[in-house]
Amino acid sequence: MEYYKNTNFTGQKIYLQNKCFLHQDALPKLLSAITIAKNLGFQLKIYDAFRPVDAQNILWDFCPDKNFITPPCIGSPHSRGIAIDLTLIKNNKELNMGTNFDYLYKESYHGNTDISKTAQKNRLILLGIMTASGWDYYEKEWWHYQLHNSKNWPLISKPEDAVNIMKNACDHV
Repeated sequence: MEYYKNTNFTGQKIYLQNKCFLHQDALPKLLSAITIAKNLGFQLKIYDAFRPVDAQNILWDFCPDKNFITPPCIGSPHSRGIAIDLTLIKNNKELNMGTNFDYLYKESYHGNTDISKTAQKNRLILLGIMTASGWDYYEKEWWHYQLHNSKNWPLISKPEDAVNIMKNACDHV
């Protein structure tokens, strides 16, 4: 998980554990995406999934830009356990997506044509895999996918509160 390391955009380690959880309602869609990706010769690499509200507060305090970080008072789909940040891998290498994960500028937007044709193609492949699997996307982050109607799920403040509704997503990738 990227926020378990201090190499993320904040420069600090945010998560205490290197674990990846998703709401049980999101797991079947991830498994579908894994299958579609595999059938096309790709794998998925997960950067982030469930994000406790405390972690969302840290991200917001570092970058209070609602174009990229959901204000904690609204509640991120990540803090509901129904969002995932990921990329494509082929032959054990991350594909060129035109920007790094968590690059918080317009070059990260879906449909941005100021990036290479290869990166545009790779983003479209990821978008196709994820939307075919039932995920919704956020137009300003090529890596972010969430369940539709995300506000229908409650916020989950702490991982220990989520034991009965969360599944370890990284067991499947």
